[in-house]
Amino acid sequence: MAKKKIKQKKKKKNKRKAAEGIAYIKSTFNNTIISITDRNGNVLTWASSGSVGMKGSRKGTSYAGGLVAQEVASKVVRDNGMRKVSVKVKGPGASKETAIRSLESGGLEILTLQDVTPVPHNGCRPPKPRRV
Repeated sequence: MAKKKIKQKKKKKNKRKAAEGIAYIKSTFNNTIISITDRNGNVLTWASSGSVGMKGSRKGTSYAGGLVAQEVASKVVRDNGMRKVSVKVKGPGASKETAIRSLESGGLEILTLQDVTPVPHNGCRPPKPRRV
């Protein structure tokens, strides 16, 4: 018996077009993660220092943060046609400023800049007293 192979057409994935978006930069001592969303919060693209090719302690450097930002900016401009972005920065890492500059040099206009690093407001619970 000869079986017929039926070819199914693959559906093209609809690329979201967004003129404005939000860039979230999470910069820690060990890594930098940047994700760009539309205004509703749907992630359009993201990248991290590891996905750009850095390994180990080099992931936490400001150079790695700049590379990540360039990668994300070029992706989102090419695929989604985004031109303007609001930036939210989080974390104590060294690559925050470099990433912001690289986003701008990558073709994105920065509308607002906001630091959303969480701040402890009462500290940790103290240890219980020693019983001797």
